[in-house]
Amino acid sequence: MTSATQRPDPPYRRIVEEFRTRILAGDLRPGDRVPSIRQIAQRWGVAVATATKVVAALRDEGLVEPKVGAGTVVSARASRKERSSVPAVLSAARRAGVPKGSLNRKHVLRTAIAIADAEGLGAVSMRRLAAELGVGPMSLYRHVTGKDDLVTQMADEVFGEAEPPFPGPEGWRAKLELIARRQWELSRRHLWLPRAVSFTRPLLVPNMMAHTEWTLRALDELELPMETRIREALTLPALVHTVALSMAEEAEAEQETGVTLDGWRLLQRKRAEELLSTGRFPLLAMLPEETVSDLDGMFDYILARHLDGFAVMLSRGAAM
Repeated sequence: MTSATQRPDPPYRRIVEEFRTRILAGDLRPGDRVPSIRQIAQRWGVAVATATKVVAALRDEGLVEPKVGAGTVVSARASRKERSSVPAVLSAARRAGVPKGSLNRKHVLRTAIAIADAEGLGAVSMRRLAAELGVGPMSLYRHVTGKDDLVTQMADEVFGEAEPPFPGPEGWRAKLELIARRQWELSRRHLWLPRAVSFTRPLLVPNMMAHTEWTLRALDELELPMETRIREALTLPALVHTVALSMAEEAEAEQETGVTLDGWRLLQRKRAEELLSTGRFPLLAMLPEETVSDLDGMFDYILARHLDGFAVMLSRGAAM
């Protein structure tokens, strides 16, 4: 196939190439913070879902990694020698591709995850999944019992991408911050994930249970009652998923309407100016627009304030 007949790279791949070039050139060095998903969306004028693919691709290539207290940074492992040999990342659909006659649970789950990542959880069905895999729908039931079980197993598969380290950093606060940020990164990479997790009917699956077990162990040094420890182990991911739901809803709105958040703001600007010019809302009029839309910043703030409050509770012995 000649270059004249090749399809252009999707927008997220072009942005990934820009970051790779800057890292190769040394403009971005190991430890340097890279723009957040929201910042990428704003700077390149793309949807949040597209920006999420950028960060996911860079992480898959080993070029960036999450760092406690700093967000996403250029990976310390991404040395100049390593970067020169990093292969291009296959698309999610290709990574989930099934060789003929070798259908297994892993293929089923990774293909379903690829569909959800690209089109949302609503696009995942047994019929659609079978079509993507090139098999009959009934063959899927050897691996999952139905749609609900499929979504549960998808969520567990995704949690397996962020296995908690052992033993982890020193101190309960550093440990809780680490596990929360790993789950935040998962939610940014897989925008559908918050809709697949329940806190009233917890999913009894190994990878998610491993996150909860690790969080409980992070509190061992505090000698807290088990009731307090389990409440904290459930509250922390609940905070993560509450903020992540806003990100998921924004992505869904962009897909359904074709209007990005920046485009929506332009449409609403006249109405906003009318309301703010009345003088009734002087403090709101002083608010920087980007503050409201910075979900990374909101997550950082909520996490820090929660951990501050937990520390105060410990100092007062309120949990004893």
